[in-house]
Amino acid sequence: MTADDFAQIAGTLKEMSGIVLSDGKVALAYSRLAKRLRLLGLASFRDYCALIDSPEGSDELQAMLAALTTNVTRFFREPHHFDTLHEITTRELAPKARAGDRVRLWSAACSNGQEPYSMAISLLSALPDAASHDVRLLATDIDPHMVEEARAGIYRNELLNPVPAQARQQFFQRFDDDHLTARTSLRELIRFNVLNLIGAWPMKHKFDVIFCRNVVIYFDEATQERIWARFAHMLQPGGYLMIGHSERVSGPAERHFDTIGLTTYQRRAA
Repeated sequence: MTADDFAQIAGTLKEMSGIVLSDGKVALAYSRLAKRLRLLGLASFRDYCALIDSPEGSDELQAMLAALTTNVTRFFREPHHFDTLHEITTRELAPKARAGDRVRLWSAACSNGQEPYSMAISLLSALPDAASHDVRLLATDIDPHMVEEARAGIYRNELLNPVPAQARQQFFQRFDDDHLTARTSLRELIRFNVLNLIGAWPMKHKFDVIFCRNVVIYFDEATQERIWARFAHMLQPGGYLMIGHSERVSGPAERHFDTIGLTTYQRRAA
């Protein structure tokens, strides 16, 4: 992989997804994409770059994106956010739903679904009859393969270890000896879609809660500030934004938020 090859790959990745691949990630890019070259029968990274730059390379662009993005996730990762979501639901969202109002949540980088299913469990623990109200959770990710895996909702047994035993029994069922699958009561609250955070957001209504954790950190500062501002616009006044442990809201969006807890922000009313 020459410097020019890496520069083209990094530039294409940033244009597609907003993710910045720094010069220190050459070895990572090489190791992950060398597998793609072998699979495609290509002799060099120059040939690979020519492919992704051609009309015939559209499918490979998605494969490259999947290879170079990090899908680290687990059930109830950073558990304080789910405790906060339970409190918010008990205090605000449950009364709102029972009054007949719309309640909307968004997992804005859902990976293989462990985050939105954790959100739904927290929601249902405070509002067991959520499905009978106008309550929905949108889960999106840039990687179509991750979205399909999330929609399938099938996980190895050990991945469910962070889920409390009672919730695991209530919301999951046996798929085979090594896997559990999400029950209908969990699935029916969630809609999974492919969405690029730096692309168009087709949602028409604002959200009460947005989770976007450990994603924006991979963007450059200008892109981060644009994303924070877009989240501010998509939140109801008084709505909540949960972000990753290494992230901070920055730029013009700061004036729209109050910090109310660890990496937890509330949209100001005005």
